[in-house]
Amino acid sequence: MVISDDQSLLDIPRIHNFLSQHTSWAKGIPFAVVEKSIEHSLCFGAYDGDKIVGFCRVITDYATFGNLVDVIVWPEYRGQGISKLLMHAVMSHHQLTGLRRFTLATADAHGLYAQFGFTPLSKPASFMECYAPNIYENH
Repeated sequence: MVISDDQSLLDIPRIHNFLSQHTSWAKGIPFAVVEKSIEHSLCFGAYDGDKIVGFCRVITDYATFGNLVDVIVWPEYRGQGISKLLMHAVMSHHQLTGLRRFTLATADAHGLYAQFGFTPLSKPASFMECYAPNIYENH
């Protein structure tokens, strides 16, 4: 298994298909939105040969803040430690070390992220959001 941050290796149609068809957070997301999000993020792919089998991206200013999103591992590759390999690559990446705040949202993988230093928000009352969970279904 190889982990790479080389965006030229990403199989964007395969990533789009997974996000738009098999996730709760990006159901129906348009291809152009996935393409643009990848273009403007630091992305990591997990590869079995030439086939992408895991993916995540970090939205960051490369100085103070990062937000981990779209962490996916294709079902037939789950249980092989790929999410941990992706997280090791993210947390040790030279452009992400030293960030003051690194955030993520997860419904069910708290145990995974806790292994990499993530905790519940220390001051949840200070965070706000504009959230449109069904935005892709309305377009």
